[in-house]
Amino acid sequence: MSLSQIYSLLNTILPFEWLGYDFMKNAFLAVLLITPIFGILGTVIVNNRMAFFSDALGHGAFTGIAIGSVIGIIQPIWSAVVFSVAFSVLITLIKNKTKTSTDTVIGVFSSAAIALGVVLVTSGSISYNSYLVGDLLSISPLEVGILLILAVVIVVLWILFYNKVLLVSVNISLARSRGINTMAVELAFTAIIAVTVTLVIQWIGLLIINSLLVLPAAAARNVSTNARQYNVLTILISIVSGLIGLILSYYMDTATGATIVIVSAIIYFITLGLRKRFA
Repeated sequence: MSLSQIYSLLNTILPFEWLGYDFMKNAFLAVLLITPIFGILGTVIVNNRMAFFSDALGHGAFTGIAIGSVIGIIQPIWSAVVFSVAFSVLITLIKNKTKTSTDTVIGVFSSAAIALGVVLVTSGSISYNSYLVGDLLSISPLEVGILLILAVVIVVLWILFYNKVLLVSVNISLARSRGINTMAVELAFTAIIAVTVTLVIQWIGLLIINSLLVLPAAAARNVSTNARQYNVLTILISIVSGLIGLILSYYMDTATGATIVIVSAIIYFITLGLRKRFA
C-alpha cells in the first residue's frame, strides 16, 4: 500500500480536522508505531529498575549527535546510534564485571557523556535545541518507514525472546540455572533500548524521552495483577497517551512530545489512586 493510499484511507475512516494535513498524518502514523515500541520496552525497564539507565542513554545519544556534527556527518543521528550502542554495552559489561553498584556505574557514564556533549556543542556551531525538545510534527514519510522497520524488528524479537527476558528480569540466578546466557540477554536488550531511544530522540526530545518509556509501564503496574495484563495495559496506555497528546498539541499549539508525557503522567496518577483496589 502506497503512502497516498494510506492518507486516503485515513481521510475516509478518520475525517477529523486535526488529521487534514499531511504532517499530522505522518505524526499520527509515527505515534501508532512509537508508542507500542515504548510500551514493550518500558515494561522491562520498569521491572529491572532501569529508569536511570534509559535516561543515561539519552545523554549518550546527545554526545553521539555532537560527535557526528563535529566530524561533519550529514545525519549525526547515525553517529549517535553507534555511540549509544557502544555506551550501553560498556555500561552493561562494567556493571556485570565489577562490584561497583549499578547506579554508580550509570551515574559516572551519564555524567561524563553529558559533559562531553556540552563541551562539543559549546565549542562549535552545533544546533542541538531540536534534539533537546523534539519535534514529532516534522517527521517525514521516510522516517515513518524507518520506525515501521524498527517496530517490526522489536515485535519479532519480543515474541521470540520474551520468556528469557522476563526470567532474567524476575530472577537472574534462576535464569542462569536454566542455562540462559544472561549477559547476552542484557547486552541485546540494552542495545535495543539504545537504538530506539537514539532514533526517536529527534522527534520526542532528550529532556522527556525517558518519561515516555517509564510512565505508561509505571501506570500499568499500579493496576495489573499478572504479567500478561501488565504488558497489554502498558501498550494500551502508551498508545492512548500518544494519540490524546498528539490531538491536544494540535489544538493547544504545544510541543507534541511534552504533551504526550503530561497525558501519561495524568494517567499514572489516576492509576496510583486506584492502586489499592487492585492490590
